[in-house]
Amino acid sequence: MKIFISADIEGITGVTSWSETEYGGEGYEAACRLMTAETAAACKAAADMGCDVVVKDAHGSGLNINIEGLPVGTRLIRGWRCSPEAMMGGLDSSFDGVVYIGYHAPSGSDGSPLAHTVDRSIAAIKVNGKLASEFTLNCMYADSIGVPSLLISGDEYTCLAAADEYSGIETVSTKSCVGNSTYNRHPEEVKEEIYRKVQEAVKNIEDKSIDISNEINEEINLEISYRECSKAREASWYPGAILKSPNTVEYKAENINDFMTAKKFLLEV
Repeated sequence: MKIFISADIEGITGVTSWSETEYGGEGYEAACRLMTAETAAACKAAADMGCDVVVKDAHGSGLNINIEGLPVGTRLIRGWRCSPEAMMGGLDSSFDGVVYIGYHAPSGSDGSPLAHTVDRSIAAIKVNGKLASEFTLNCMYADSIGVPSLLISGDEYTCLAAADEYSGIETVSTKSCVGNSTYNRHPEEVKEEIYRKVQEAVKNIEDKSIDISNEINEEINLEISYRECSKAREASWYPGAILKSPNTVEYKAENINDFMTAKKFLLEV
């Protein structure tokens, strides 16, 4: 079996401020070590179950994870493919499941001091009328190519939302958040739970008890609200996009491929 791991940093235990997520910022190197450790726990769990493992470093520059901290045999994708798959770049239908490490609450929520979706210039993203997180967008793509989402780790808000959104997914809450504060679990506890639950999720694949959860509609309605009016106006020039309000653009995608392409360009204005 093959497992794909998409790893972010804002949902890693201990990570609380934007400086910890940015190269050269105070606490960034420590956050990278914690990100590497949580990702390594997922890799080891899958590898110990006999799986091939590919990791996408899916935060910022894509150059955060220390490959020396991952188990031997793990393949790490660094940098960006400059393609619509974004945080899922490298995933294809040959994989048996996806694991999401270090994910976080979306823009438009109060689930984390680091809440955002793709870019901090985005106020909120809705898909078919519902607030969407990066997990929402990424698991839609995974489902569209027939690969189930197995586990997500991250802040409490993210885990609760993912469990409600995606039936049967395993969750590992790394911290709870109130205002600009975070209540963090010890890294060793988080790693142990990630290891155990990844193994449970892989076993469920073997037992054929994992199914695709999302229903991918033929037409997908994408609504993006920007913090700056100028970005919405610029985005409205994308073919088919409509300026719904001074800050919001709406786009009706005909299928998942159309959706993925539109999302890429509308979020990069």
